[in-house]
Amino acid sequence: MAKDPLSHPTLTMLEQTPIIIEKLLLEVPDATFTWKPSPQRWSIGEVLSHMSGVERVFRERSRRMIEEDCPALPGYDQNAAYAAGEYPNGGRELLRGFCHERDRTVTWMRYLPAESLGRTGQHAELGRITISDLWHEWAFHDLGHIRQISELYRSAAFYPRMGGFQSYYTIKP
Repeated sequence: MAKDPLSHPTLTMLEQTPIIIEKLLLEVPDATFTWKPSPQRWSIGEVLSHMSGVERVFRERSRRMIEEDCPALPGYDQNAAYAAGEYPNGGRELLRGFCHERDRTVTWMRYLPAESLGRTGQHAELGRITISDLWHEWAFHDLGHIRQISELYRSAAFYPRMGGFQSYYTIKP
């Protein structure tokens, strides 16, 4: 008898994230992708690079948790990855790269049996986690970056051209 296909609330969110970001950035020029509010802050392109890199980390952790008994999972330092140049700045090609990585992930996830969600790993900082825990964090992570990309976009494209209406807002891109 075949096992039930995976049904998890985060799967829909993970599937929709690239669509939401693509729609949001449909007509955005590359200059907006690479704009940074300050040298210490990330651009839209760097956020997309980060999301692609983290996509591979989350997918690999999930795979290991399915294939191994409670594997050791190292911490992940996004600031160290950024400092090491792992999140290049650029334009629309970074959005395409993220969409490709996410498509690979969602396709893989859809074929997992439901009991996969209870599989565990030993996170170096958090202790024992389940795949379900990880996937909820993944969806939460996505929503945070959708908000971040939206804030960067509105701050670069619209805020500078609002005239006196700027006094109504405080931006924090």
